[in-house]
Amino acid sequence: MKRVLFFTIFAVLAHFVNAQGGGGAKKGERIQALKVAYMTHVLKLTPTEAQTFWPLYNTYFEETKKARVNNKEDELKYQEETLNIKKRYKPEFKKVLNDDNRVNLVFKAERDFLTELQKEVKKRIQQKQKANSSLEALE
Repeated sequence: MKRVLFFTIFAVLAHFVNAQGGGGAKKGERIQALKVAYMTHVLKLTPTEAQTFWPLYNTYFEETKKARVNNKEDELKYQEETLNIKKRYKPEFKKVLNDDNRVNLVFKAERDFLTELQKEVKKRIQQKQKANSSLEALE
């Protein structure tokens, strides 16, 4: 039941954010807003926790992005750096979330969000291709 509720909320948010229009940087902002909503829901962040968690998470995320840029050619080195970043931030996340299970959920929710995002992008590409084929068939 919780899973159905969550995906309903996610779908409504995705539709709402998509209806706002725009592209480029706005698309990244829309995805970030969805990620915040997703992770806030999964982690069950209180307003007080969210106020402390999100600046910390954003710093962590920027470090992982920098590790990706610095190691484009070496996947193993990227994974190693990312693991070290996670190890470094785990105690910081625990100070905010007060529970090892919730800290581990940060990393799992991050992965799950990416998986859902990839599925949604793939679905939209397929829908666009299907619509284009239908238009071509009508011409």
